[in-house]
Amino acid sequence: MTSNTHTTRRAILQSALAAAAASVAARAATAHWKPKLGIFCKYSPANIAFAAQEGFTCLQLTTGGLISPDSTDEQLAEVKRSIADRGLTIAALNGGGNHLDPAAQKQFLRIIELAGRLGVSNIGGSSGAIAGQTLDQQVQAIVKVYETQYFPLCEKYKVRILWEPYVNPANIATSPVAFAALLRAFNDSPYVGLQLDPSHLAWQMIDPVEATREFAQYIFNVHLKDTEILWPVVHRGGIQPVDKAKWWRFRLPGSGVVDWKGFFTALADAGYSGGMNIENEDEFYYPNYEGPDFTESFKEGFRVAHAYVRQFVPPGAQK
Repeated sequence: MTSNTHTTRRAILQSALAAAAASVAARAATAHWKPKLGIFCKYSPANIAFAAQEGFTCLQLTTGGLISPDSTDEQLAEVKRSIADRGLTIAALNGGGNHLDPAAQKQFLRIIELAGRLGVSNIGGSSGAIAGQTLDQQVQAIVKVYETQYFPLCEKYKVRILWEPYVNPANIATSPVAFAALLRAFNDSPYVGLQLDPSHLAWQMIDPVEATREFAQYIFNVHLKDTEILWPVVHRGGIQPVDKAKWWRFRLPGSGVVDWKGFFTALADAGYSGGMNIENEDEFYYPNYEGPDFTESFKEGFRVAHAYVRQFVPPGAQK
């Protein structure tokens, strides 16, 4: 037998062993994938009851009503009790505003304290922005505000600020380029991270699966929402059509262009264990609220989305 034959067999064996090791590692990561599946909504006893009845295990709550810095400790205790009694947890609060605006900063300090009083670890929203300045200038301004104003309270209450790639004038954290710049500037601070919503990346023509794999270690909350591209509009008018014609719209998961199998696989491979909350912005299921409570059409949207995404998530993520 020639030495070349030995070399070839050895290379094949080494390749097979490497593939087997990679497979074992992937299975191990997937085995530790223990996310929670829930909904993003306003708080009300009726909405909490619905979430529990439908088999969800977590919530992301908007601020307003009893979810307010002005609520008493007794009121917040009742909120926490009503949620816990239903077998649910709060994965995150929603906190908007431009963090480079002094008025918004003052309000956000109260939101951090509110999260601490509720025992919530994550607040999702925008990064802050200054119109007309370069990315680096804005990043440096954001770092200064966070480190001097927010982080002392984040440390006190064990709260993390998450950026969602939602394109708006208060946010620069809308793409992998900006994610990388911010995270690098914060030097992997434990008080910042990402709230990944694949729908916001999809309409920007950014691959959500690739972004998830690149930044998996920084993702601490997830929104489950899809984007439909209205191709007839794009084919006729491009992405800047005449009269600002709408060329994309948000939909329930499974009704748009997001590769959900790839997206959930990327989370599973990373061993993701945070909240994954269905965000129903699909106008086919509106109106959404009657006062603080879901409408029947809005409930149906959550049910349709749940039926679709449950095929991708482990049983422990649901009741």
